[in-house]
Amino acid sequence: AAVGQLVKSLEDYLGMTLFQRSTGGKARLVATEAALLALPDIRAGFDRLILGLEKLQAQTSTGVLTVAISPAFAAKWLLPRIDSFQQAYPEIDIRLDTNLKPVDFGRHGIDIAVRYGQGNWSGLVAEKLMDEEVFPVCSPAFYKKYQQQLQNSKSLLNLPLIHDLTMDSHSGFTTWDTWLQYNQISDEPTQRGLKINNSAAVLQAAIDGHGVALARSVMATDDLKTGRLIRLYSDMQCSSVLAYYMVYRQECCNMSKLQVFRKWLFEQA
Repeated sequence: AAVGQLVKSLEDYLGMTLFQRSTGGKARLVATEAALLALPDIRAGFDRLILGLEKLQAQTSTGVLTVAISPAFAAKWLLPRIDSFQQAYPEIDIRLDTNLKPVDFGRHGIDIAVRYGQGNWSGLVAEKLMDEEVFPVCSPAFYKKYQQQLQNSKSLLNLPLIHDLTMDSHSGFTTWDTWLQYNQISDEPTQRGLKINNSAAVLQAAIDGHGVALARSVMATDDLKTGRLIRLYSDMQCSSVLAYYMVYRQECCNMSKLQVFRKWLFEQA
């Protein structure tokens, strides 16, 4: 209701209608042609205003730093390490945005992001943080149960496999099919098995003994160190064409809190 009054006041001031109001059922506001025509310039004005405020904030290392990351990267890599950053820089409050959809950094208030890909994001600075290797893993209990079969890598085709559907294979994402083909085990597609579209959940399924997962080294590091997972066939190498990048806007590169977090990320990597 309060926003409606503000819109009405603006329309009275301009002497024109900005929104068509629907009648009956659920109330809806639909922008008029005149409003849509003015929107790009108005939006650009707000973007410039936001940029000006960010330049003021850049002069201090305190405040909130908004970091965009995937839910899986947050769970398996960042959150287990973030306490060291918070202890070193208690004056900076980290806000994690784990939305998987592409975001407009300026409009959504994103200061810095960690993205997985080939490093080409239009209008953004991308610095490589970590390369990645891909390899099969399973739980100690699963290994004990199928130890004899696991001695031969070709036996993977007869064991339950856990598929990571986080990204489309056309993006260069390494799947079971590409790994098996790369290591000359099979050229046939492996359609059967448990399919999950979250890399953290893929590893958890392997930890729980549901099968052999194709792990991404960055995600699996801590689980391998603690013994929750076992790496299979360490002599078989397969590097991912994708990597982790720190991504931010050029105009924000001098923000003190961004530079502090950037340095910490490199140290952790």
